[in-house]
Order: sequence, then structure tokens, then C-alpha cells
Amino acid sequence: MGILFGFAPWIVYWTLVGNVPFLAAALVALAIAGAGLVIGRITRTLGQTLEFGSGATFLVVTAVTVLASPSVVHRWALALSIAGILLVTLVGLFTGTSFVHEFAAAGQPPGVVDSDVFGQITSRLTWIWIAVLGVMTVSSSIPPIARTDASIQDPRSPVAYVCYWIIPFSVLALGALATKVLPDLMTAGAADIERKTTFVAYHEATIDELYYLATEHASREVGAGQEAYAVKVGSKGTALVGDDSRHSWPSTYKVRPARR
Repeated sequence: MGILFGFAPWIVYWTLVGNVPFLAAALVALAIAGAGLVIGRITRTLGQTLEFGSGATFLVVTAVTVLASPSVVHRWALALSIAGILLVTLVGLFTGTSFVHEFAAAGQPPGVVDSDVFGQITSRLTWIWIAVLGVMTVSSSIPPIARTDASIQDPRSPVAYVCYWIIPFSVLALGALATKVLPDLMTAGAADIERKTTFVAYHEATIDELYYLATEHASREVGAGQEAYAVKVGSKGTALVGDDSRHSWPSTYKVRPARR
């Protein structure tokens, strides 16, 4: 549901822009984007990449709608809104604030979020959304490039309704399906996720003592009804600041249902 909340301004805009005046659609989307930012602040939601992006996108869309000629708005309004979310996704990818990672990480324990498997899946999902939004942007840009009288509200032109509506939103649906399927695969393979953590031990500890402490630490981290297994200890610890007698040791473990 989180990703649906983040997409809300765009969903509303794409629904309204073909049926109501362009300025009305832009203002409603901008208001919803603003409401999303306020709700995020109130609930102290971490990583509001999509909410900030929607606010910036619809400020630009509203400004263009007011300042540009009606013919430009009719031709480019849809492509501009889609390009906005594509830009948000690309910026998030290269700054490490991908909205896909943010929504997927919500409610997951730190051990899962920090795992290599989780990172691979969210990275793939991010690239899927970049591909989806890229296709949508290109498709919705074809009519205004091909025709000076193109309009997103023209149902009589096959190029207009196919490139503005059918192709982009069919691809969007495929992206939504992928977003549903891949996290389910991640959950199904949760037992194979190697979780990362650290624990503290005296630097004179033997290997047996290190494995015992790592196992105890992992057991405290897992939830009720689960147990840690396949515990591994890193090859080198790091001395604690101000206390050379104790080291922080990296370790990994997997989780399975507790045996009775």
C-alpha cells in the first residue's frame, strides 16, 4: 500500500487530465502531493523520495499549464508528468534513495534490509521501473513530436490514443505486476537470506568463544518463533574506540522457524 500512496498524485493526474481542464488536474495533483508530504512529516516516514518528487513534478506541471500555450499543454502534459517520475527514479538510483528500496524496506527487520538478496531484488525492481517509465515517456512523446495538433484528449487519432494511453498504461500495469511478484519471491526465499550483524567480544576470545557469542547475539536478534542457524564469524574484528581490549566482530546468519 505504501507505493500506492507515493504514486497517488500521478494516478489522480493521469485519471483527471483526459477528462477535466488541465489546470484543474494539475492543481488537484499538486494538492495531493502536498498532502503526502505533510502526512509523511506527521508520521515521520523515512525517505520520502517519491513524495518530494511528486511535489516538484506537479509544481513544474502547474507552472507549464499556466504559462505555456494551450496547444503545448495539450501535446506535452502527459509526457511531462511521466518524465517527472522517471527523473525522480533516476535521481533516487544514483543518490542511493530509490523509492523502490524505501517502500520494500518498510516493516522489514534490519537483517533482511542489509542482506545481499534484498539489495539485489530492490535493485532489479528499480531498473524495471526505470525501463517502464522510460517506455511510457518515449511513447507519450511520439504524438507531440509527430503532429503539431496532437492532443491527449483526441479519441479519433490512433497515434494519439495508442501512444498517449494504451502503450504507457499497459506497460505501467506490467511494472505493477513485477513489483508484486518479486517481493513475494523474496519472502519465499527468506530462509536463504544471509543476514549481517556485528557483536562485541574480548580480543583474546578463542574461535569457539566467538562462535558462541555470535550465535547468542543472532538468537537475540531474530523474532519469536524463529531461530538463527548457519552462523559465521568474520576473519577480523575492529577495536572499539577507547577500549582496545574489546573488538567488534562481523558475523552472518540465516533464520528458520524454531524447532520444538
